[in-house]
Amino acid sequence: MRLADNDPRSQQLRVLKKLLKKARFTAFGQQYRFDEILLSKHAGKKFQELVPVHDYNKIYEEWWQKTLDGVPDVTWPGKIKFYALSSGTSEAASKYIPVTKDMLRSNRINYIRQLISLISYEKLPRHAVTKGFLMLGGATDLQKGKAGWYAGDLSGILMKNRPFWFQTFYKPGGRIAKIKDWNEKLNEIVEKAPDWDIGYIVGVPAWCQMCMEMIIEHYKVETIHDIWPNLGFFVHGGVAFEPYKKGFEKLLGKPIVYIENYLSSEGFIGYRDREHAKGMKLILNNNIFMEFVPFNDKNFDADGKMVENPEALMIHEVEEGKEYALLMSTNAGAWRYLIGDTLRFVNLERNEVVITGRTKHFLSLVGEHLSVDNMNKAIQVVSEELNICIPEYTVVGFPHENFFAHKWYVACNDPVDENVLREKIDKYLCQINDDYAVERTSALKDVFLQKLPESYFFKFMETKGKLGSQHKFPRVLKGKMLQDWNDFLASQST
Repeated sequence: MRLADNDPRSQQLRVLKKLLKKARFTAFGQQYRFDEILLSKHAGKKFQELVPVHDYNKIYEEWWQKTLDGVPDVTWPGKIKFYALSSGTSEAASKYIPVTKDMLRSNRINYIRQLISLISYEKLPRHAVTKGFLMLGGATDLQKGKAGWYAGDLSGILMKNRPFWFQTFYKPGGRIAKIKDWNEKLNEIVEKAPDWDIGYIVGVPAWCQMCMEMIIEHYKVETIHDIWPNLGFFVHGGVAFEPYKKGFEKLLGKPIVYIENYLSSEGFIGYRDREHAKGMKLILNNNIFMEFVPFNDKNFDADGKMVENPEALMIHEVEEGKEYALLMSTNAGAWRYLIGDTLRFVNLERNEVVITGRTKHFLSLVGEHLSVDNMNKAIQVVSEELNICIPEYTVVGFPHENFFAHKWYVACNDPVDENVLREKIDKYLCQINDDYAVERTSALKDVFLQKLPESYFFKFMETKGKLGSQHKFPRVLKGKMLQDWNDFLASQST
């Protein structure tokens, strides 16, 4: 049976064949017999059979490390000129993720597609469309490597490679964008804010909220609309927006449109393409081949590490409502690469997903299977109910009285009783997660909560050298990061 050209499976197989053709003469393509896969009747299945899955450590040690020495044609044709430095949210050391010109071109196409999709929005604030973009990203003054490459935050790389026509609208402009010190950059933006007519803000919610709060405080105004009356859009991604929404709305003088996109260091994966969509539409026809690994005990161990030969499904094999970890093969030379996010399909017909968390950021000490998505929803509901702002939080699991317990650390500057917060979060989690509810009557003995000033979370990120830009506070703390957090809290209380 011949499938329609716009059928998701056909789109993805075309993408896979295009990637394999382009990379077949690379060292990776030769080792894993890309030519043989291209000749196969069932290229998708043959690809899965011959090419192993990779996490960052595996692909870096076996392949990408060579590219840092200037070796060409390793996993993608040519030399790699840019690397996105990504620490993810768990590891301490920076990851060097290749960014190719092909990938930058694909990203630009997807940005344009997303802008065009705004036309369908009923509440489109048309006056904002022609105004300035404020992009709160990493420094465009990138570090230079010995083999002639440049490395830095993906946002800095994207801005360094911005098209000429973008120049007119782009803020904070080249000089401020180069500043590496995050506090210095924010202070410069605050100084310049009244001179700009901003229609869009683009960035990670926590840092954009901080920037707006600083501007409001500096100019002693009520809302950000007193400075930027034409602000109509907030484009965000990389982290769930629910915990931030309440805090954001307190800074606004009128409603704005929130636009979510799914842009990672490894590629532009999807975006919300209609106003009332439950999730983001995956981009299936632009140089990313996706596979979906069911996020269960068969494919992942208790620490969220993927097994060697997991079950991996193609787009036509997934089911709505189930949780998957995402594998990507891209035009930046990532192959069957686990990016660490978990997704759930909320509309299979339109290939729309929500990000539910990270493979290593979930709590299941005794089978409670508590995802970041569950936590975000609980925080959002409780914030609305109590009319308080909780922009950041993190959760820890630990042994307690021969059983186990969770402890929540919640950032909140509003007056609220810790016990009320704890009880409401616990109660709501029992309502939305059956496994959690069952375990709360048995092995998950207790839930604790400590309310902290918002500044603690930012200070801790600063101690890790992760202030601003793409960096996000981990929602679940384990291992060394947990030890560092405990040490930090001890230092604050002395």
